[in-house]
Amino acid sequence: MTNKERVIKSINFEKTDYLPHDIHFTSQQHEKMLKACGQDYLSSINNHMTSWGLTSAHNVINTDEYYIDEYGVVWGKEGEDKDIGVPRDFHIRSEEDFLRYKFPEVETEYIKDACEKLMSTDENNFRMMNIGFSMYERLWSLMGIEDTLANMIVEPELVHKILNSICERTLAILDIALAYDFDGFCFGDDWGQQQGTIMGPALWRKFIKPYVSRLYDRVRSAGKYVIQHSCGDIRDIMDDLYEMGLNVYQTFQPEIYGLDYSKKLHGKIAIWGGISTQNDLPSKTPEEIRQITRATINHFKDTGGIIVAPTHSVPHDVPVENIKAMVEVFMNQ
Repeated sequence: MTNKERVIKSINFEKTDYLPHDIHFTSQQHEKMLKACGQDYLSSINNHMTSWGLTSAHNVINTDEYYIDEYGVVWGKEGEDKDIGVPRDFHIRSEEDFLRYKFPEVETEYIKDACEKLMSTDENNFRMMNIGFSMYERLWSLMGIEDTLANMIVEPELVHKILNSICERTLAILDIALAYDFDGFCFGDDWGQQQGTIMGPALWRKFIKPYVSRLYDRVRSAGKYVIQHSCGDIRDIMDDLYEMGLNVYQTFQPEIYGLDYSKKLHGKIAIWGGISTQNDLPSKTPEEIRQITRATINHFKDTGGIIVAPTHSVPHDVPVENIKAMVEVFMNQ
């Protein structure tokens, strides 16, 4: 059974010879792993999924202190993990700003080049294209989180105008990318917090759902799997996502949901995650990580429905020995 076949069977809630897994690192953690373990070890992890991102065009500026994304948002590298920046200013504060702001052109050759690079990777893996900051996150990166949430109440028409512009541009990207024979498309958009959705389910349904539904429809019409990343607790809208056609929800955080919540999703939405980067990987002992990883695998081994993985790109504060303990269990199911 190939890695791709294993992923697809698990997505479809079929039992596999062993559960598919996938592990990625922030750039700082990757450097730490490379120094401690070497490239041969990293290559041996056997990730089942290969992904390529369309979130940053080739002309993005990147320095030691900040980077500028394709929408012109300047992200300061103030956080602990330098992959995750903090926006320094916002382009759209009003209707007048919206009318002045020029949304970036769709860079056809860049998209084709990214798709061709993805297609050149191992066809035995599940190959996936992704767009991070696909709707709500792109909205707040242009407007700021506080103004975004306030304007859902006081300036709803402006919020819809921005979201529609983001959606139309993303659909144009999808029209190019979906001509290639990869397996799935992942959208990144954090809607959850530790308890409940950030804007609440009613506002999510009013502002986010209509546009995300259009993206899902476009991917499903091309016969590909739909994957959605959202950190946090989004139980309030999980039924909506199923009705919209979501195949895989990432990231499944056990400290929020508990493994038993997966029973409510069984046969509907597969999950990706299960090994906590928030609570467990940074703080437990290697033996505790082995036990947690085994328990997670045992919970799903007879039913499928999971790509077992850390719940986020593993950050720099996770000890190398804990990562090796998790990998050991993944590789010896």
